[in-house]
Amino acid sequence: MPNYTLNINGKQRSVSADADTPLLWVLRDELDLVGTKFGCGIAQCGACTVHIDGVATRSCQTQVSILSDAKITTIEGLSEDGSHPVQEAWKEIDVPQCGYCQSGQIMTASAFLAENKNPSEEEIREAMHGNICRCASYNRIEKAVKVAAKKMA
Repeated sequence: MPNYTLNINGKQRSVSADADTPLLWVLRDELDLVGTKFGCGIAQCGACTVHIDGVATRSCQTQVSILSDAKITTIEGLSEDGSHPVQEAWKEIDVPQCGYCQSGQIMTASAFLAENKNPSEEEIREAMHGNICRCASYNRIEKAVKVAAKKMA
């Protein structure tokens, strides 16, 4: 089995995995970074979202073999103490119900806000539309993204 050295949350991590192994399973099963969730396995729900070079990316469909030069950030690496403005906004608005999708929601929102500092409601909806929340917390998610944008301004 090939070995890969990955830059995850600012640290070099060595893993052994088949070339086509999805990053999701390397994170969860090999590195015990279980904040990234398995949702659908076909990159449609957003539960597995991480940042790859700052871009929100579905880890369930990203092969580990293509990531040797990439900077990967998981929910655990967004901030050491949960103080990222998006995480703070999520707590302030009390977004989660079951919480399962929230790491993917937060990772999508934080990548979006890094690019768009003052989004409109429509832009927020467009950015977040690919993340599914089975509890339908969409209104609170949108509100938290607005709050986070203000915190980041």
